[in-house]
Amino acid sequence: MPHGRNSTDESPGMKITAIETVPIRRRALLLRLKTDDGIVGFGEPMNYEHGRVVAQAVADMADYLVGRDPLQIEDHWQVLYRSTYSRQMPILVSALSGIEMAMWDVAGKALGVPVWKLLGGSVRNRIRMYASIGGKTPEDFAEQARGRVAQGFTAVKMTPVLEAARFVETPGTIDAIVERVAAVREAVGDGVDVAVDLHRRVSPTTAILLLGELEALKPVFVEEPCHSETTESLLRVSRSTRIPIATGERHLTRWGFREVIEREAVSILQPDIRHVGGISEMRRVAAMAEVHSLALAPHNAAGAIGVAASIQAMASVPNFLMCEGGDTLGDGLFDTPLVLQDGFVELPTDPGLGFSISDEAIEEMSDPTFRQRSMWRLTEDDSYADS
Repeated sequence: MPHGRNSTDESPGMKITAIETVPIRRRALLLRLKTDDGIVGFGEPMNYEHGRVVAQAVADMADYLVGRDPLQIEDHWQVLYRSTYSRQMPILVSALSGIEMAMWDVAGKALGVPVWKLLGGSVRNRIRMYASIGGKTPEDFAEQARGRVAQGFTAVKMTPVLEAARFVETPGTIDAIVERVAAVREAVGDGVDVAVDLHRRVSPTTAILLLGELEALKPVFVEEPCHSETTESLLRVSRSTRIPIATGERHLTRWGFREVIEREAVSILQPDIRHVGGISEMRRVAAMAEVHSLALAPHNAAGAIGVAASIQAMASVPNFLMCEGGDTLGDGLFDTPLVLQDGFVELPTDPGLGFSISDEAIEEMSDPTFRQRSMWRLTEDDSYADS
């Protein structure tokens, strides 16, 4: 790991003493950054099926960071990102994202203010959240949607593609997918936003067929209608429909988003703070998107720390739409979970990322189980399909 002007011998003030990771429930990886002042910062790198590899990447970066000033956030980010041989490596950017969050948490706690105040203050006083719903039948989806609305949510997201899809799907399959979405729209009415996540399970061709049928149901957006690696495919899908198209949970850093933003391939970007590069990088992506009149709806499908960090980042982002993670507000982990009211979470006023976590809660929530992602296969010929 490189050494620069900020050497351990020269760093004044507070110093990092240790960086640790603990796998916890909801396929999350908790990161704990300790300092010699006794302040502990928390972050959440991407986990999923490669959590053990990400944890090792965090340990490698800790070799460079221990003994250095945790408030030198930007300098540490630049060194750790730019010194790698291939900068767009998801494992490394995920590790860096969790570390960056934890350094912001330390900074806020050291100065006695929430992180959003260090980012220039807020442009809103609360953050709109949405929750996910699931099921097998249209009735299942409708029941869950009504339950979420009863909890106070004004937006829900569903994944209606329940099995491996052909490149061009049959009319029967298309109708079954649309029926699930229609059941949710009927259950919640037009006063609730319904987002549809195709989870890149279908081809661009099938996505276009689906979007034509879904337009009448007025989804707030359709997420990942196809693989996001090819901007041309996203453009083709976006230009085929009046429904806003969203993508971005698999993109890394502002450089990973650049082409999608510049070509306006989608209407809504969904960076995940756990591997886009952290709080500062998510805000840079938002600023790039703002120039092109694109909105942000951050992705959060794991732990509560990532949700809390996204809330801090979105407080000062003008082009924010809504945030995923309404069902991950810190219950069982945070000493005081975030509170949902009328579909929103109030901006935290506690220092740092706005929560505290006890060692006992971490121990109770720890979950070292390794889960490998299962493959989907078409039943008709056993060929691989995206899940």
